[in-house]
Amino acid sequence: MGSDPRDVTFAPPEFLRLAAHPLRWRLLTALADGDHRVRELVERVGEPQNLVSYHLRLLRDGGLVAARRSNFDGRDSYYRLDLERCAEALAAGGAALHPALRQAPALPRRPAPARSPRVTVLFVCTGNSARSPIAEALLRHHTAGRVTTASAGTSPKPQLHPYAVRVLAESYGIDLSGGRTRTQHVDALAGRRFDHVVTLCDKAREVCPEFGPRRVHWSMADPGAADAAGGAIGYAAFQHAAADIDTRVRYLIPVLNNPETVARSEP
Repeated sequence: MGSDPRDVTFAPPEFLRLAAHPLRWRLLTALADGDHRVRELVERVGEPQNLVSYHLRLLRDGGLVAARRSNFDGRDSYYRLDLERCAEALAAGGAALHPALRQAPALPRRPAPARSPRVTVLFVCTGNSARSPIAEALLRHHTAGRVTTASAGTSPKPQLHPYAVRVLAESYGIDLSGGRTRTQHVDALAGRRFDHVVTLCDKAREVCPEFGPRRVHWSMADPGAADAAGGAIGYAAFQHAAADIDTRVRYLIPVLNNPETVARSEP
């Protein structure tokens, strides 16, 4: 007998087939909280590494998960969840079931007017010259200052990279020329507590002091690092990094909005 064409027509959307597997759903849930190495995911889900790696490969093949080599230990890779791809896939899945369920992915909302005390967020990278100050500025911008934000470096450079200042001005209308353009060391924040701490550098993650109960990691390349091939630092790298950070920040906002977010430290 030949295959029934209806089997193809009515096959569940790829996202649903991938996410419906219990282990893959647990991996997606873990990665929704931040970027992780394989051994950390193994610990979280309590399954053998070969099985976790197999299902991570399926999620990568499906475009839901990506990986990048750690700049702290090149033998390690960090896995991240593509939240925008998931949002688009969920919307497409609804439309496939019924036209009335066709919905465009909703943009994260700004936090409600702040109550006392306000939510506090700290971004940390190594040099505090590009990634962390870009994240700080974007979160402040998207929340209209309703979230208290700060950034620091574990080995800060003297001042913000001029390309970081430029990309914020040109792409997001954020003018830092009259604000803080010098960097600061994490030691300058000693004694302060933050509701959320986000490390954006694999090296900084390893040495960042404890500043609060909830800490997540975004594994991102340094746009200010010289290109290995040509030795040049290009403005396009800052545009790409800022766009990536902007997406991550916009998806962080609903976490800040959620009073039921469980405070926990990463492994």
